[in-house]
Amino acid sequence: MLKASMRVRFWGVRGSIPCPGPSTIRYGGNTPCIEVRCGGHVLIFDAGTGLRSLGIELLKDPGIRDVDIFITHCHLDHVSGLPFFTPFFRKNFRVRVWAGNLKPSNSIERVMRSLMSSPWFPVPMDIFKAKIEFQDFKSGDVLRPHDDITLRTALLDHPDGTNGYRLEYGGRAFALLCDTEGFPGKRDSEMVDLARHADLALYDSTFTESEIVSKAGWGHSTWMRGVRLANEAEVKHLCLFHHDPSHDDDFMDKLAAEATDVRAGTIVAREGQIIDL
Repeated sequence: MLKASMRVRFWGVRGSIPCPGPSTIRYGGNTPCIEVRCGGHVLIFDAGTGLRSLGIELLKDPGIRDVDIFITHCHLDHVSGLPFFTPFFRKNFRVRVWAGNLKPSNSIERVMRSLMSSPWFPVPMDIFKAKIEFQDFKSGDVLRPHDDITLRTALLDHPDGTNGYRLEYGGRAFALLCDTEGFPGKRDSEMVDLARHADLALYDSTFTESEIVSKAGWGHSTWMRGVRLANEAEVKHLCLFHHDPSHDDDFMDKLAAEATDVRAGTIVAREGQIIDL
């Protein structure tokens, strides 16, 4: 990879619960996990069940010993992979875990310790050997995990709150707008700002327009709302993400065709897919 390049790879694209099986082979059944390589930096967005496979892959590269994990929010489908991330078990790794809006009543460290405690998990977080750092922030903060990387953040529209990200590196911009309902007048301006002129913007497209009628307040959106946002923000490439577990491969194929007809070049995220920016 060139120094100024950005590579996005999907390790989990489903929402709510893993759904592996013969009907989800093409799009995948793991819950959210996205790897973004910025030159030699490894940034991971969300720690769903896809994080396990990513961790195994990272161990194969002797040049990677420093990783950042950015959590959108701590619902189970976005953090359930944390106990199975193999770099946590290696002394020569340094891992920073970032999350927003948990303090003062909570913190990302307390969330992880609770996740890895009885009766939910048989061993405590103390078994990890890596150097682990916890970074709590508030939505709206600008993060600088590395000198050449800027991460802008904003609060999105989801129960318990969720954090949207805009990653800027080497003249490229990647936006993650996941677990948000996207009704007009509800934080739309913040989402547009995060996505403005992004080379790639991921948007929550859990439901169809007919499905969302009975699911108002659930904190998820539709691909049509994603298209409207992408057009307003002048996004280069829109990517639909966080697929409903009930939407099998055939359903997703139809959804992809409809979305592409409305906005040419729209991408529907698939597990294992790589996008170079």
